[in-house]
Amino acid sequence: MEQEIDTEALGEKIVRVLKTIYDPEIPVDIYELGLIYDVMVNTDYDVKILMTLTTPNCPVAESLPQEVEERVKSLDEVNGCEVEITFDPPWTQELMSEEAKLELGML
Repeated sequence: MEQEIDTEALGEKIVRVLKTIYDPEIPVDIYELGLIYDVMVNTDYDVKILMTLTTPNCPVAESLPQEVEERVKSLDEVNGCEVEITFDPPWTQELMSEEAKLELGML
């Protein structure tokens, strides 16, 4: 019998990894900062991450998506990872979690 694929559990594991990646200019992880719009996992363990950057001219526009892809691909369960950057909708401070706002003294 084929092992049932628990994409939800893998998605949660991926989110834990994303919470270890920090924006170099802001002392908050990219997940709590609201840069991750979606994490999709299919039954072949391929992952697609839809994310944004704080600005289109972000100094880590090239390196941050690469870091996300490499960190997620380092998980044993993940076959492949594709990171797609979007600016629709554009990032705003409202996308930050309460935890991030508290960390940055915005609450």
